[in-house]
Order: sequence, then C-alpha cells, then structure tokens
Amino acid sequence: MTITTMTRALMGAAAVAACLVTAVPAWAVEIAWVHSNAAAQSEQRAKAGFEAWLKESGKSDWNVSFLDSNGSGERTANNLDNAVQRGVDAVILSMADLRASEAIITRAAADGVPIFTIDSGWVPGVIQDVTTNNWDMSAKVSVYLLDSLGGKGNIIFLRMAEHHGTRKRGETMAAILKEYPNIKVLAEHNIDYTAFFEDTVKTMEDYAARFGTEINGVWAPWDEPAAAAVGVLEKNGIKAMVTGIDGHPQAVEAVKKPDSMMVATVSQPFEGMGKQVGEWIQAVVVDKTDPATLFTTKTTYMDAPLITK
Repeated sequence: MTITTMTRALMGAAAVAACLVTAVPAWAVEIAWVHSNAAAQSEQRAKAGFEAWLKESGKSDWNVSFLDSNGSGERTANNLDNAVQRGVDAVILSMADLRASEAIITRAAADGVPIFTIDSGWVPGVIQDVTTNNWDMSAKVSVYLLDSLGGKGNIIFLRMAEHHGTRKRGETMAAILKEYPNIKVLAEHNIDYTAFFEDTVKTMEDYAARFGTEINGVWAPWDEPAAAAVGVLEKNGIKAMVTGIDGHPQAVEAVKKPDSMMVATVSQPFEGMGKQVGEWIQAVVVDKTDPATLFTTKTTYMDAPLITK
C-alpha cells in the first residue's frame, strides 16, 4: 500500500469514527426511574405526566431509563443500586417500598446522587417525596362506605401493608371501624402486590363461596383490586357496595353508573406528581438550587377529592 493510499484509508476511517461519535446523543441529564410495579396504573399515569412535562418543556436532551421492580422491594433495591453505580444525575422512585433500599439511598446521598420519590414515603437521603395524604383519603372513602351501609352490615376488608400509602389507608380504616360497632368484618386479606389483580380475584372467589350474599360491602386499598372485587361479585350474583382509591378513569366511569357496585373512589393527581418531579429535577440538578431553599418539609402533599355517585 502506498503512503497516499494509506493516508486516504486512515482519513476515511477517521471520518467514519467521527460520524459514529456524533451519532451518539450527548445527554445533558441522565435519569433513572425505578418503578415498584410498572403494571400499576398509578405508575403509568405518573410516568405519562412526567413525559408530557418533558415534551412541553423541550427537554429533548434528557435521557430517562425505566426499571421495573415487579412489585418486589428487593428488586427495587437492586435497580436503585444499579442506577447509582451507573452514575446517573438523578433517580426517581415511584410507589416503592423503601425499607430494603434505605442503605443504598443513604450511600447515594453521600455520593451526591439526588433521589426524588413519588408516593413512596420519605426516608433519610431522599430529597423530597410527592404524594397525597393517605390518612385523609382513607378517612373520606371509609366513612363514606360505612355511612352508605347505614352503619351496619358485613364487609370484606382488603389491605396491602407493603406500600406506605396503602398501609396507612388500611390502618385508618381499622381505626374508623372501631366507631362502627354494627359493622362486621367477615374477612381480611393482605393483597400480594406482585400479582395484585389475580390475587384479589382468587381471594374474592373464595369469599364469595364462603359468605355469598352476606357480603354487603368491600373496602379495597386502591382501584384495581376494587375492580377485581366488583367483577367477582357480579359473576356470583352478589350485590354489594365497593370502594377504591386512586380515581383512575375506569373507576370514575364505574362510579358514574347508577347501577354499578363501585360507589366511590378518591382522585389522586398522579400526572401532576410526575410533572412536579420533573420541575424539581430541573431546579436541583440543572439550576443547582439548594433543596433547603425549595422545601420546608420532606413531603409535598397534593389534593385528592372524594368521587361519589
């Protein structure tokens, strides 16, 4: 090969390499979003709100990777650890059980990786959690159900203790029940979050067989189990009042129907939570605003109205 030919070959290779380099986006902000369970509609709605905000704000140079933990606290911790080790600019944790992740969150904070949570509860190391007041939401819908039953009758009490929000809702319902001595809890069940819809259907099928028309009401910690309960009751010809919490579009439409057993839900602004986290990342990560000047508490609560017929 002559020197001229070799030079041309090298120049050609350099040009190809330059094209390859310029083809790789230079992201201004790298974000890891760790879902507790991406199948949950609440998580999908929060993500949609965040992505809508990105588009409206022209954040085409923000790169977001989404990691699904499939309802497992241990997987949430592993996904978080993976994100921190990759050196992302910020982490979003949504609807997560943070108990297995606390050590990693503490380490991330020490390494300067800001973590924001959506409806996950605050633990040391988290910049801010955006949520709704779960005690308040439960108080609204629980009293509504028990009063609608006339303060008497038999109910199924579905709970889910692994998430801070649903745990608080269940504890609030349990406290309120003490003031309704003529309401009997026929059965109580803690939903398996890794397969929440299927688990609720299976459980309600058992209760429908055991209690039949003795069931007057079902309290569910969020909308999807409430919908599962309604489906089983309809299938077995049992008429009862059912409540949920979240205010998903399907649940609201069900509440609107006069003959539907879904009598109430509470409308959570999940899209607004996603947008809010985007604004915080812009302020803290991009604009370098000190969180101490942004927040007076560790938790930001959004309003959530009761929806009834």
